[in-house]
Amino acid sequence: MNNYVLFTDSACDLGKELLDSMNVRYVNLSLIFDGDTTEYKNDEIDNKEFYDKMRQGATAKTSAINVDGFKEVFEAELKKGNDILYLGFSSGLSTTFNSARLAADELTDLYPERKIIVVDSLAASAGFGMLVALTAKKRDEGASLEEAADFARETYPKLAHWFTVDDLVYLKRGGRVSPAVAFVGGLLGIKPILHVDDEGHLIKVSTVRGRAAAIKALADRFGETAIDNTQGPVYISHGDCEDDAKQLADIIEKTYGVKTEITVYVGPVIGAHSGPGTLALFFLGKER
Repeated sequence: MNNYVLFTDSACDLGKELLDSMNVRYVNLSLIFDGDTTEYKNDEIDNKEFYDKMRQGATAKTSAINVDGFKEVFEAELKKGNDILYLGFSSGLSTTFNSARLAADELTDLYPERKIIVVDSLAASAGFGMLVALTAKKRDEGASLEEAADFARETYPKLAHWFTVDDLVYLKRGGRVSPAVAFVGGLLGIKPILHVDDEGHLIKVSTVRGRAAAIKALADRFGETAIDNTQGPVYISHGDCEDDAKQLADIIEKTYGVKTEITVYVGPVIGAHSGPGTLALFFLGKER
């Protein structure tokens, strides 16, 4: 019997139901809307309600999980005699992973007989979720703590993240594009094609004219860079644009014969930075 617990955080966007079905524990990042004093955990606000608020002009600030937050949940398992494998949100996008690492260091000194391994996914949203799901499957096949951790480390460099956004204003707020680019892009219907690079940072790769071209460009990336474009897994996440997610899934199935395994919302903590209309595609690639 493998006496370890698999942990992750809510930035994987798989949600409570899916993570529970995989027997994966998770901790929540949080957010607060400007002008409000209520702090919401990532899973405490309905996804559609969140994006409706954004469309009405609301902006939100997000918060990483701190060291004490990790210590509390980790220590509860250590006291039960369990070891821990934590797969974390990209250190290139959040301080959450570093908090987990510091908590693990402190708890290792207190519980020297236990093992805590933390792995930086260098991934986000359902790309990060794919790593969690594949590692959970490896655990269920009998992998030890160390074997599961090694598998996660070998897999995350292959996690291809390709996405587009419907409105450049949200990337402008985060400093990903300049105000001038956002303004002109809005007038001309320019849509960026972005990905998460080898260091876990968000990078703009190219631009296309119009939403339909952006959706096709994502599907093309699968065809061009998947390790095997005749099979999955393929995951899609979206910022309250289900029809576009379905269109992307249909193009991939029609063109390559591959069905999308999981489609989920981009959760509020990530969606606060990418905005409504975000559409993302994830698969195992020859490169990120």
